[in-house]
Amino acid sequence: MTGERVHRTSHSVEVDAPAGAVFGLISDATRWPLFFPENVHVERLEFDGTNERLRMWATAGGRLRSWISQRVHDPGTRCVEFRQTHTQLPVTMMRGTWITEERADGTSLLTLLHDFAVHGDAAGDVAWVEQVLDLNSRAELASLRSLAERWTRFDDLVLSFEDTVRINAPAERVYDFLYRAGDWPELIPHVARLELTEDTPGVQVIAMDTLTADGAGHTTESVRICFPHAGRIVYKQTTTPALMEAHTGEWNVVSDENGLAVVAQHSVVLREDAVEQVLGAGADLARARRHVREALGRNSTATLHTVRRYAECVTRAR
Repeated sequence: MTGERVHRTSHSVEVDAPAGAVFGLISDATRWPLFFPENVHVERLEFDGTNERLRMWATAGGRLRSWISQRVHDPGTRCVEFRQTHTQLPVTMMRGTWITEERADGTSLLTLLHDFAVHGDAAGDVAWVEQVLDLNSRAELASLRSLAERWTRFDDLVLSFEDTVRINAPAERVYDFLYRAGDWPELIPHVARLELTEDTPGVQVIAMDTLTADGAGHTTESVRICFPHAGRIVYKQTTTPALMEAHTGEWNVVSDENGLAVVAQHSVVLREDAVEQVLGAGADLARARRHVREALGRNSTATLHTVRRYAECVTRAR
């Protein structure tokens, strides 16, 4: 920073949940893509129990941005301080604090502070950052409050699972199939339509229509971040089916002592108020969990088997 003026924003929300439950959600940043609408992916680079370094991807003002964030956890005061170590212009400095205060009646007050500076302290840039922070902070606090106030049912609302298929083919060929999602409508039966844009290399925006086992269709939109050297593609659905409040996933090509495996991972937050609307009167969260597990698992496993047939066929042909 070169002497720009520091600006501060403050946003607070009252939460009908214990402070410990609220602090737990703030602390677990790797799950923020499930919790926060604007967060797409978070990679934990380092963590010693107190000091944490994260690589974060999130939308800001309609654009996907990425930065490195350094965080310091203080469970005693239920505070988490953060600082962006690599900012993107016009921002030259961004830091802040999550503060969770316990109320006498068992509820909490959650406050999010931001301090920031922009290059040259340009009024237009300051206003843009303030607008983005206001929109994102309000959305984050609303999401946290909604989840925290359901803390007694949190384990029923959130589910994570994976499916694995072993493939006898080079990892590069398998990854290439997963990366070229624009070709999927011609190759994968349950993908009826897929539109892909990649304005930034390795960052894909996808709109896709898929078919379920009963012939029903779903339209989803996703952001995918591709890591070719690691054989990984992570994604977040920004438009989800009715039964899902949030959905993140990952395609992972893994080499081990037994050869090559491809893993499809999913994490979901169920939309509780849609369970009976989607599954019928009397349906509960347990049935919704089974339904989502079966539906997502069926499609991702079908994709994995298509990848295997394609990659192994090309390998034999050569």
